[in-house]
Amino acid sequence: MPSVPPPDWIIARRRVVGDRIRAARREQQLTQEMLAELAGLDRQAINRIEQAHASPLLDNLFRIADALDIPLSELVK
Repeated sequence: MPSVPPPDWIIARRRVVGDRIRAARREQQLTQEMLAELAGLDRQAINRIEQAHASPLLDNLFRIADALDIPLSELVK
């Protein structure tokens, strides 16, 4: 059975989260590669999350927030 694409509002919220991750990463002068290494992920995963092409696992959001030393709530508010 094919999966149903998420509604537009979900994609929009993913974009907001991705934008917040990108802004925090750039503020700390980190590349995607550097953030990926700190978070224990690969660069492609960071890119997909920042570009809203993927729905990140909660565990990965925890890893990213920890790597950026910011509360998870700052990413998903």
